[in-house]
This record gives sequence, structure tokens and C-alpha cells, in this order.
Amino acid sequence: MLELLTNIQKQLLAEGRSNGAIATAMFLSNGTVEKHITTVFNKLGLETSPSSHRRVLAVLRYLST
Repeated sequence: MLELLTNIQKQLLAEGRSNGAIATAMFLSNGTVEKHITTVFNKLGLETSPSSHRRVLAVLRYLST
């Protein structure tokens, strides 16, 4: 699944920063970062659920490759 991600999406995933920190570091708006993060979650098949932490799950998938 990770091969579906762009290099930028992999970088965003691996750094573990907040959306605001990513936006500042990459000179992007918060909305743009949110769209990228949502795309990553969707590509990895991580559905929205109140009981799951999609960022943690995404990083675990990244690290397991």
C-alpha cells in the first residue's frame, strides 16, 4: 500500500508532526496539509473511527515495511 503514496506523503507520514507544524515547515496552508493527510489515510485504507488513531496506525504501517 505504501507504494501508492507520493514521496511528500511518505515524508508527512514519517515525521509525526501536527498539521500546523507540517504547514509551517512546508509553507502550506492548514487546509492543504489536511487534504494531504486525508489522502494518505484513504490510500492506506484507514477509516474514520472514534476509537482509532489514524496517525498512529499510518506510522505503524509505514514502519512495518
